[in-house]
Amino acid sequence: MSGQAIFGERVYGRKPALRRWLFVHKWSSLICTLFLLLICITGLPLVLREEINGLLDDALPYAQVPEGTPNVDLDRVVEAARKLYPGETIVSVFVDDDEPKIMVYMASSWEAFSANRKALHSIRFDAHTGDVLKQTKPFGEDGLTFLQLMLTLHRDLFMGLPGELFLGAMALLFCAAILSGIAVYGPFMRKLDFGTVRVARSRRLKWLDLHNLLGVVTLGWALVVGATGVINELSTPLFALWQQTDVRAMLAPMRGRPVPQVSEIASTQAAYDTVKAAFPDMITTSIAFPGSPFGSPFHYVVWTKGKEPLTSRLFSPVLVDARSGALVSAVTMPWYLRALELSRPLHFGDYGGMPLKIIWVLLDLVTIVVLGSGLYLWLVRSRAAKTQPQSAVALQMPGAAE
Repeated sequence: MSGQAIFGERVYGRKPALRRWLFVHKWSSLICTLFLLLICITGLPLVLREEINGLLDDALPYAQVPEGTPNVDLDRVVEAARKLYPGETIVSVFVDDDEPKIMVYMASSWEAFSANRKALHSIRFDAHTGDVLKQTKPFGEDGLTFLQLMLTLHRDLFMGLPGELFLGAMALLFCAAILSGIAVYGPFMRKLDFGTVRVARSRRLKWLDLHNLLGVVTLGWALVVGATGVINELSTPLFALWQQTDVRAMLAPMRGRPVPQVSEIASTQAAYDTVKAAFPDMITTSIAFPGSPFGSPFHYVVWTKGKEPLTSRLFSPVLVDARSGALVSAVTMPWYLRALELSRPLHFGDYGGMPLKIIWVLLDLVTIVVLGSGLYLWLVRSRAAKTQPQSAVALQMPGAAE
């Protein structure tokens, strides 16, 4: 949302607070608009990524089995993955609770994965039969898929952590533009009834009114998406902080002990069953193998989540001794990672099924119109200012409210 008066000193000249808000709104809008347009455009397909993935998926179909057929033993899946890629390292195993699939993620070595977190490839197994349904190469080796391209542009502009932090800063400026726009919209509305669109006037005035109206209508949603975008872009440093503080303190008593070799690691299925039995009210989703930079050299890290719509987005790790398979402890996640977990479904609107996704898409489209119209209004005003240098127009910015 943008709001700007062209009444010059007659209206705003005696109100320093409004002049400051206008300054903040002008420059926060100008700096972030183009990047926010890119984020909104790439975010559209990401809201529907599950549906798009389903349409583009070229994996073999799942086996038709009687209802209630149990999943295949995870040890069998792990062994099959190691036979397919001897000498490689299993990073994690994911057991889907929506589809009958088990995903095994592998890398050439722990060192390669630590250096490049995209150096993973995956094997999809049928959860009932253990058959291989699809294999993927490490990120980018076989060309980027459409969704991989959209996600990378949306998340880091192919620049890794610097790109994440940069886009996080743009999202923060977007929040500043929204809040400052609220401050300047009130004085503008004293002259007009809410929802007024002056269609009989110039094209610029019509777009100005539409820009301000759509900005106000969507400001709550835009502020939520902008704020959660800032949090999401901080995921890498937040997890690094957790590893350097809580995880390091948790593993301190084991410092100096020998790291278990692959031949010494306990049964993956047994570790999964142990956690499932200990936490019957939780859903066991994935297992990070010992040695993972996201986990522990001495433990399986078994991730669980709740069964309700909200708690299904809150993941909690459980440590299982890698050698004995005994349950060690459940780990309490810090508040900042809980905030990160909650921000993800709010950002993409993927926690309420297709109706909510449609709402998110429509609001995203409206935001694209708001951003594009704000840029258009600023360009028109800039050209007008150049051709009329002596005009009394003051404090020009995108989407001036008249």
